[in-house]
Amino acid sequence: MISVCLCMIVKNEAKVLSRCLDSFAPLVEEIVIVDTGSSDDTKEIAARYTDKIYDFSWIGDFAAARNFAFSKAGCDYIYSADADECIDEENARKFLALKEAMDPQVEMVQMWYVNRHDLRTTDNYEKDLRPKLFKRLRNFVWIDPVHESVRLDPLVFDSDIEILHMPQSLHSGRDFTIFVNKLSSGEKLSKKLMHMYATELFMAGADKDFTDAAPFFEGLLYDPDRGEDERMESYCVLAHSARVNGEVNAFFKWALKNISIKPCSEMCCELGRYYFTAGDYEEASVWFINACQETEAILIKDATERIPYAMLAQCYEKMASLHPEMKEECLKMAVSYKAMLK
Repeated sequence: MISVCLCMIVKNEAKVLSRCLDSFAPLVEEIVIVDTGSSDDTKEIAARYTDKIYDFSWIGDFAAARNFAFSKAGCDYIYSADADECIDEENARKFLALKEAMDPQVEMVQMWYVNRHDLRTTDNYEKDLRPKLFKRLRNFVWIDPVHESVRLDPLVFDSDIEILHMPQSLHSGRDFTIFVNKLSSGEKLSKKLMHMYATELFMAGADKDFTDAAPFFEGLLYDPDRGEDERMESYCVLAHSARVNGEVNAFFKWALKNISIKPCSEMCCELGRYYFTAGDYEEASVWFINACQETEAILIKDATERIPYAMLAQCYEKMASLHPEMKEECLKMAVSYKAMLK
């Protein structure tokens, strides 16, 4: 049977840490806790489960903190945990069975990460596979009988284990601060991180977050190293920022760039919201229909599902009150769109 070290980085997690460690402690041989500056009882709670508690000065870099945590592990495999996740009894049994049957050649195990819809920040799915268990020391192996080479891709096993992600609140404010600080310092974020930034804005951002982000996404448009996908995402962020700030000319400038090149559901929703706020519910409904039926999302699935259907229901409710002669028909349409949300 393999041995597993649970590694986690924490800061002010006193409200959820016991729930996490109570569920995982019976499944692992070692627990490593790296604290990045807690001011509550996090470290005292952690001490009930392990004596391997380390301080790490926060430098605005989650990767650096996780690498430090991994360096303290001593088992065959490392389970990377967050304090706001836990595992139920059924999946705990699957975890133990996996430990018993693990092929030592497997270098990474993916598990199903189950999210709460209302507390997602970058995850478009309520349940998705994520790498969670990692072999601590990787063995390099030669492959192919001729023209041999070293296998570089890890051997990955997709398990059926489900991990429950149960945060008590959104952490998007923390993430936005990191993004802004990195970009303000002149650092160029990768395509992946800019996509994650845009996604998190649309899933959890407040109006101010969009306003703060707008200069960086506008600057991206003039970077020759950026591609069309990144520009389309930038147009969405810039259009949203302009709309909530009442900058009508700028809003249509960015919206039309997207619509004329590669229309997406997010921009259709932005146009629908603009016309809804202006009181033109018929025009708004046209754009929400385009969002859910004629275009695809590039950032958030909700732009093709929950958002347009919810807004279409509101559009038809508004039209029912404005057009008495069409009231019954409009209310039926509103009910039908609400049913699509279930």
